[in-house]
Amino acid sequence: MIAQGPGRPIPERLDDLTPAPCPTRAREEDPARVAIRPTPGRSLVTRHAVVDIVRTATLGSYGVTGFAADPLTRVLGFLGLAQPGLTVRIGDRLEVELDLDIALGVPVAEVARQVDSAVRYAIRRALGREIERFVIHVGGLRVQPAGAIPAVSGAPPEAIRPRDLADSGTDVA
Repeated sequence: MIAQGPGRPIPERLDDLTPAPCPTRAREEDPARVAIRPTPGRSLVTRHAVVDIVRTATLGSYGVTGFAADPLTRVLGFLGLAQPGLTVRIGDRLEVELDLDIALGVPVAEVARQVDSAVRYAIRRALGREIERFVIHVGGLRVQPAGAIPAVSGAPPEAIRPRDLADSGTDVA
């Protein structure tokens, strides 16, 4: 240390700035509390948790703009009494049914395949179960809020109905 003025030394190295280590007791874990390997047993997963997993995987998929529902179901969803466009049945079999709105201008069949893959993967990873029955209904096409409307020959975008999608020959119900 170099002395500077009356009684205030200046440190020569950064090591001199660190405080001396305090004697601490080593932390020991209780072996009974730390799981070494998975314990066999049962887990309880609520329907609400499965709905959250499915909703997150679905809305994270490219081309999905939201869930299709009638106005009454949307109000019930806003109040937290229903999940519009999403039905999950849990029992011996896990069944999922989705009613989706797809972005206008994207391939509907490819979006449906992406949603199917994403939801199945999320359920398999989170729960270790497979979905026995998985149905995707496309309720309509929606223009993205900040997107430009793609050129459609003939009819305006509002004229496309779910029945038109089913008649187009895609593998989406």
